[in-house]
Amino acid sequence: MASRIRYARLATERANPKSRALDLLRPREIAALMNREDRRAVRAVGRVRAEIATAVNLIVAALRAGGRLFFVGAGTSGRLGVLEAAECPPTFGTPRRLVQAIMAGGRGAVFRSREGAEDDETAARRAVRARVRRGDIVVGISASGVTPFVRTALATARRRGARTVLISCNATGPGKAFANVRIIPTTGPEVLAGSTRLKAGTATKLVLNTLTTAAMTGLGRIHGNRMVDLQPRSAKLRERALRLIAELAGVSRGRALEAFEESGRRVRVAIVIARNGWDAAEASRALRAAGGSLRVVLQKFRRK
Repeated sequence: MASRIRYARLATERANPKSRALDLLRPREIAALMNREDRRAVRAVGRVRAEIATAVNLIVAALRAGGRLFFVGAGTSGRLGVLEAAECPPTFGTPRRLVQAIMAGGRGAVFRSREGAEDDETAARRAVRARVRRGDIVVGISASGVTPFVRTALATARRRGARTVLISCNATGPGKAFANVRIIPTTGPEVLAGSTRLKAGTATKLVLNTLTTAAMTGLGRIHGNRMVDLQPRSAKLRERALRLIAELAGVSRGRALEAFEESGRRVRVAIVIARNGWDAAEASRALRAAGGSLRVVLQKFRRK
C-alpha cells in the first residue's frame, strides 16, 4: 500500500511558505509565527464540529450497547490515542477495558519512535483481530490520512462488524470504504514541513478531547460540568472529591468525608448518601434505576 501513496500531494507534507525563513528567525518571532499557525488548527476543528457530533453519537450508541472504544494510530497520532484512552478511567471512572488504544509498534513505540511500524499492515490486522469485536467502535488517527497501519486497522475492524471513525488532517485521505465518519480538520502545511506533531497534532488532540468528553457526558458520567466519577487516588483528587460531595450534596466537609468512606470512595454514590441520608446500598440502587444519572436521582428524591 505504501508504494502507491503519492505523499508529495499531501498538504501535511508540503512546505509552509510562511515559515520558509524559519532558520533565520529569532525565538520571539518563531513563537509568534507558531502561535498564528496554531490558531488555524482551532479554526479547522471548528469547521468539522458536525462530523464530530456524528461520531460522538456513534460512540455513545456503541458503548451503551456493550461495545468498547478503540483509538488506533502510529507515531504522534498513536501516542495521542494512548493518552486519550489512559485519561478516561481517572476522569470518567470508566473500566480500563472500555476505552483502549492500539499503537503501531506496540507499547515500546509509545516511548521510543519506531517509524517503520506505521507501514506494518500485518501487525494492524493481527492487533484488530485479537482485540476488536462486533459492536465496538474504532477511531483511526492519521494526520496524513494514508497511514497503512491505520487504514488496514479500520478496514479490518469494519469486516469484524465494528463501526469506524477516521481523524485526519488531509482531505485527500481514504473515504467511506474505511470509515463510517470522517473528521478532517484541514490544518495545512506545518511550520516545520512534515512535522505533524505541530498543527495536525494540536487539531487531533482537540478532536479527541471533544469526542471523549461529549461521549462520556452522553453516558451520564458527569453532572453539570463536574467529574462525579473521578478516581480519587491522589491527595489532590481526594480533596477534589470531598469538595464535590460537600458542594453537590449541600453538606459540611465532615459529612462529605463520612459519606465518601461509606460509599467505598465512589463519589457519585457518596453524593447521594450525603444528599438523601441513605446508606450505600440504597444510593447505589437509586443510581442504577436512574441509568446512572446523578441529576435524575437528586431531582427525584428529596433530602430526608
